[in-house]
Formats: sequence, structure tokens, C-alpha cells
Amino acid sequence: MYVLSKARATRFAIVTSLAVASAGCAGGVRVSAAVDAAGAGMVDVATLAPDLRIDMRYAGGDNFVGTRIDGYLAPRCYLHGDVARALARVQATLRARGESLVVYDCYRPVRAVRHFVRWARDPDDQRNKSRYYPGIDKQRLFAEGYIAESSGHSRGATVDVGLLRCPPAAICEAIDMGTGFDLFDPRSNTDSPLVEPRQRGNRQRLLQAMAAEGFSNYPMEWWHYMWRPEPTPRTAYDFAVR
Repeated sequence: MYVLSKARATRFAIVTSLAVASAGCAGGVRVSAAVDAAGAGMVDVATLAPDLRIDMRYAGGDNFVGTRIDGYLAPRCYLHGDVARALARVQATLRARGESLVVYDCYRPVRAVRHFVRWARDPDDQRNKSRYYPGIDKQRLFAEGYIAESSGHSRGATVDVGLLRCPPAAICEAIDMGTGFDLFDPRSNTDSPLVEPRQRGNRQRLLQAMAAEGFSNYPMEWWHYMWRPEPTPRTAYDFAVR
């Protein structure tokens, strides 16, 4: 009983923080007129870490919406220069120990966030409920902190990642993190007691590797990391990912 109560209290605190952040974005964050990555000071992370596994879910239909998301014209990972270099250092550390990052999302255009919001407000579209939000009413996704009207991804300093095992002379394979990417469920909480200790341990190994280079984890999602301090905390971007 204590664990469940603590989880609810933590979720309430996170949702409250998201509401405050969203209010701040509405009043204090501007959308840049930059038309491409170079103009926004972003780089393609693959140019710094070519062995990084790229699995950009929103550039195709393998995601909770079920279609390519607005603004994703190519499966490329853009981040602000300092953030990209930090992520490349994480990758180098992991590769030295026989592992690798897999990247699910990086910079996210503002128009993509708006696409998510439109989807979340459409009660009739339930085609992916069993895979991505089986235990929650779609109308609760905002209140529970899974969907927000603004995103740190749009500032180029947030990244969604997983972990791979890469044996010598063999193909890298996914490490079991307890849930898939973008599962809207308490099991996705980084320290969830609902997954096996081994799976929590895998999440902690990823967390430690990311934290060593300045990334902090969003506790509701084991895959979600924000780099601190953000290079442009008051500026979001809307150029397309090409």
C-alpha cells in the first residue's frame, strides 16, 4: 500500500511540475524562425557518433499515433551542439563496454507536439490502445503527465534512448528494459516496482551512463533524458526534420 501511495504522490508532483512548465512556455518561450538545423545551432548526432543506432519512431508509423508525425520527413537525430557532443560521449563510453544507445527521438518540431495534442483529444482514435496505453483512459493522458502541450524536445536538449548489447563480431540486440518505448503506464516509471529487478537494473545502468554526461531522467519514462543546463531554455523550434 505504501508503494502505491508513494507512486501516486510522485506522479502528482510530476504532473504539477508539467502544468507549471507548460504555463511558463505559453508566456515565456518563443518559437524560433530558424528554417533548418544549422540555423538553430543543431547538428545531426550521427555525424559525431556514426555507430549510434537510430530508430526514430515518429518518422514512420511505428508509434502510439500510428502514422508519421507532422514535421518528421527523415529518421534523423538533431540536437544542440553541446547536447549532441555529450550524447556522443555517452555512446563512446557504452561502446567501450560492449553496449550502445538506440535513439527513439531527439529534436521534435513544435508542429509534431501539436499533432500529439490533436491525437490525444480525439476520443474515437483508439487503434493503438492495447499496445501503448492499455491501462489508462485516453482522456487521462494529459492529467497523468504522458502528453503535454509543450516539449523540451522542441528545444533540442531532450532525447529518448534505449540500451543495446553489442557482442564482439555480432549484431547488437535490445536489452530488456521492462517495457517498450512510449508505453503510457506506471511500469514505464524509471524505478517502477512493477518490473523485475533485472530490468530496473538495466534502467539504472542507462541512467548512470547518461547522468555522467549531464543528462537527467524524467522519472515517469525510463527512456526520457534532458541535458542540463539547456542551451536555449526559452526558445522552441519548428523546422522539419529532413
